[in-house]
Amino acid sequence: MVVVAAVGGLATDVGPWYRSLQQPSWKPPDELFGPVWLLLYVTTAWAGVRTWRRLAPGTARSGFLLACVLNALLNILWSVLYFTVRRPDWALWEGMALWLSAAWVVWLMHRVDRVSVLLMLPHLLWLALALALNGATVRLNPPFSG
Repeated sequence: MVVVAAVGGLATDVGPWYRSLQQPSWKPPDELFGPVWLLLYVTTAWAGVRTWRRLAPGTARSGFLLACVLNALLNILWSVLYFTVRRPDWALWEGMALWLSAAWVVWLMHRVDRVSVLLMLPHLLWLALALALNGATVRLNPPFSG
């Protein structure tokens, strides 16, 4: 998770381009995103370790690892598409895959450890909020809405 946070952070530039975008009135303050993501990365890692320790070696662990790696890569890709490539419209589509990959991870966890599922619920909710915010930003900014 440290690598995901670091690479995603490096790809995230909230400079003049980002600040020029029209945002919905209900968008949380920019200062909130860093601490929230830090907390979500910690709880995600905690949930992942809890689940990993409860899975028997073999196919179940391999499938869980695949789901986690896919989710991590999609998490990084979203930041790259939105902030580096400056395509919130592409990031919106990719964000749907990101949310589904997180839901897959949670689904795999629920078969093994309910505490891990509870630790992941804020992550799913925050991703849903991020998707709604991403969609609103696309609609409010004509280069991406058409």
